[in-house]
Amino acid sequence: MARIVMKFGGTSVADIVRIRNVARHVKREVDAGHEVAVVVSAMAGKTNELVQWTREASPMHDAREYDAVVASGEQVTAGLLAIALQNMGVHARSWQGWQIPIKTDNAHGAARILDIDGAFLTKRFGEGQVAVVAGFQGIGPDNRIATLGRGGSDTSAVAIAAAVKADRCDIYTDVDGVYTTDPRIEPKARRLAKISFEEMLEMASLGAKVLQVRSVELAMVHRVRTFVRSSFDDPDAPGMGDLLNPPGTLICDEEEIVEQQVVTGIAYAKDEAQISLRRVGDRPGVAAGIFVIGIGMRSHAGVAATAFKALADKSINIRAITTSEIKISILIDGPYTELAVRTLHSIYGLDKQ
Repeated sequence: MARIVMKFGGTSVADIVRIRNVARHVKREVDAGHEVAVVVSAMAGKTNELVQWTREASPMHDAREYDAVVASGEQVTAGLLAIALQNMGVHARSWQGWQIPIKTDNAHGAARILDIDGAFLTKRFGEGQVAVVAGFQGIGPDNRIATLGRGGSDTSAVAIAAAVKADRCDIYTDVDGVYTTDPRIEPKARRLAKISFEEMLEMASLGAKVLQVRSVELAMVHRVRTFVRSSFDDPDAPGMGDLLNPPGTLICDEEEIVEQQVVTGIAYAKDEAQISLRRVGDRPGVAAGIFVIGIGMRSHAGVAATAFKALADKSINIRAITTSEIKISILIDGPYTELAVRTLHSIYGLDKQ
């Protein structure tokens, strides 16, 4: 028996049909004898709608009332999922952040979690209950609902997993894991079986939408083994209930990765701006950042030189370079973004198993 926290994002719970599918994923783990807590986001598009309503009510609104409004999306989802689970014969109940409680600071709209009563949820496990928790929110020192900011449900899930000492935290989304690069640019991109916390933190900070940055930071601090999985996979497909190696990507300590690749992934950002100083012979314009990420750089020389030569061979001019322990950042002209990504993905062998 294991203790598992499962988190489902907005696209996973976008309508009643998908909520029923989520319930099947949860029931699979319950039927396997595991202790399960679930964290849910608002249904896709609902938070944006609630935000728009608050702005229409008053452009200069009270942040505390704003939180009271936008937090309701997750509360609706939690109730609907609990109902769907009960209909399948699962002992489930919805819980709001203030009921547990998930204690936060007073920064309404961007609150940080201070403490979670893990004993409360542990007691629910002992009762055989699946606690369905509304993500993205807690209760501040002023005894008011406080939301955690965009992507806060990921943070809620990891924080709860840490509080109850879960064996793992499964983040279900609309993709089936973390890829070596954007598959829309490089069709040969492949799903990673494992990625270190540090590498995932770099990718998340560069705009990878798989996980929110704060949740990765929290997972790294508390060493929460986190799986990125797809809610659109058949809940009853072979291997879906595998306790140690379920389908998806495991985010973990680098010690768990037996053979570390030199480069794990290639990320990019097309919204970089190049600014030229006076009397410096250069021109401003829209640029792109290309990022080579991998913990294997610590023990291998020549990684940067390989990138520079590969780009030069494709006549891609490098505008600027910065490096850190596990990341090389390269600024190039925007139109060459996709060619650069494909070139580096290939030169580091990321398209090979």
